[in-house]
Amino acid sequence: MSALVKLNLKTVKRVTEVDPVTARRDRLVAGIDEQLAALAAAVAGKTHTVDVKRAVRDADGVRSVVTVARQVRAWHFAQDGGYYVQCRYGTRVLMLHGKSNAVFVDKLEQVAEVLGVYRAAALTGEFDRAILLVMRARGKVAE
Repeated sequence: MSALVKLNLKTVKRVTEVDPVTARRDRLVAGIDEQLAALAAAVAGKTHTVDVKRAVRDADGVRSVVTVARQVRAWHFAQDGGYYVQCRYGTRVLMLHGKSNAVFVDKLEQVAEVLGVYRAAALTGEFDRAILLVMRARGKVAE
């Protein structure tokens, strides 16, 4: 017991809950980072894939987990002689300033700038209301 007396002992309750607003922001920022990687691959003429784990059953009915490559769908698309860049939360397009849902740029290289602005806005909480509206439409939030 004399060894424990030398230590600074305290009673603490570990907090494991994550603030839902922070979790939503982190999810959106992770999606934007994935889009930046997909854009870099598109500029290089390649497709960007990420590895995801899937549970599958074999012929005998035994369940196992396998790693599968999933292609990342781009949030930007070519139209009207330029590129439109949308911000998505999951599969839903977020509204920008309530009415617009995309930003138009002339060149593919400018898409990275828009994604950077989206990332900064997500970190400061500018998309919190838009995410909440999308979640309400899907019935995920009771507020």
